[in-house]
Amino acid sequence: MASLYSGDLPVANSLQDQLMKAGLVNAQKLKQTKTDKRKENRQSQGNPKAQEEIRQRVQEEAAEKARRDRELNLKRQEEVRRRDEENSIRQLIHSHRLARAGGDIAFNFQDQERLRRIYVTAEQQRALVSGGLALVRQDAETELVPREVAENLMTRHAALVLVLNHPEARGEQESAEDDPYAAYQIPDDLIW
Repeated sequence: MASLYSGDLPVANSLQDQLMKAGLVNAQKLKQTKTDKRKENRQSQGNPKAQEEIRQRVQEEAAEKARRDRELNLKRQEEVRRRDEENSIRQLIHSHRLARAGGDIAFNFQDQERLRRIYVTAEQQRALVSGGLALVRQDAETELVPREVAENLMTRHAALVLVLNHPEARGEQESAEDDPYAAYQIPDDLIW
């Protein structure tokens, strides 16, 4: 059985020799680096003040690196928290959205500066007007969700809720005793 430490194994070259073979440094540069390093070692060994300066510089650099690492870590944690919040909102909307298939009644609403239209069923339109349902934005789509989900979204990210009517405010308006048109019913299918 051959020994692992036999003399036929090639000996690894030093880093300096490898850099010279690769052509990254020349012999003159290598000698200058060795000389500079030797001078620095002599100065720091004989001079306790120089050693203290070097130690202090190393500590300052370590403290600066630790500060940068903390800032970077805080940014990463904030990004992870933001993504988790977005994903939980997306999941909440997706799991509670109502199907609008078969809707034949146009429901107009304002989305920021634009007037938009979706088609809903008659029952969904009544629930939207009375405040039982709400319209929310999920990415580029508009979804129909129950009121409770929309109120939850209002506390987390109010800009996502597009339409949420308040039935208590509407009830106060309808109960006005001096309303001259109180006897007249407004049709549900009135389109402006």
